[in-house]
Amino acid sequence: MTKTIRWQCAGFDELSGKQIYAILQARNEVFAVEQNCVYPDMDDIDFTSLHVMAWTGESKIAAYLRITAPNTCYPEPSLGRVITTAAFRGQGIGRQLMFEGLKQLNVRYPMQAIRINAQAHLQDFYRSFGFNCVSEEYLEDGIAHLEMLKPVSTNQELS
Repeated sequence: MTKTIRWQCAGFDELSGKQIYAILQARNEVFAVEQNCVYPDMDDIDFTSLHVMAWTGESKIAAYLRITAPNTCYPEPSLGRVITTAAFRGQGIGRQLMFEGLKQLNVRYPMQAIRINAQAHLQDFYRSFGFNCVSEEYLEDGIAHLEMLKPVSTNQELS
C-alpha cells in the first residue's frame, strides 16, 4: 500500500521535539537494531546539519538523511545517515531521498564536490547518482565502508 509522502528539509532548531524523536527513533531502528551496530549516533553534528525527511501520513519517517556543511565531516559538503525505514524499502523512496538531498546540497553549496562515507554494499546505488569510489574499503563499526566523491560537473543536473 502506497502512503502519502511529505518532504521536509530543516535545520535542527526548526524541528519540533516530536520530529527529532522520530528521526532518532528511525536512525536507531535502522543502524542500531537492524544492523546491530553500536556507535555514537548522536554526535553533536545534528545541531549544525540540515535534515531531509520523508514523512508518511502518520507522521512517521519513511526516509531520512542529513546534510553537513563543508569542513564539518570532510572538506566538501556531505550527506550521511541515509536511511529508508523497513516499511518503505523496495518502493523507490531511497532514490527519491537521494534526489532531494542532492537537490538541497546543490542549492546550498553550488559548484562543490560532495563526499560521502558509504557502506560498501551500497556503492552501486551511490554510483547511480554520480559518486565514484575514492578510497579502499575499510571497516567502520564492523561494517565495510568506502569514501565516495561526486565531482562538481555532475551536480548541476539536479538543479
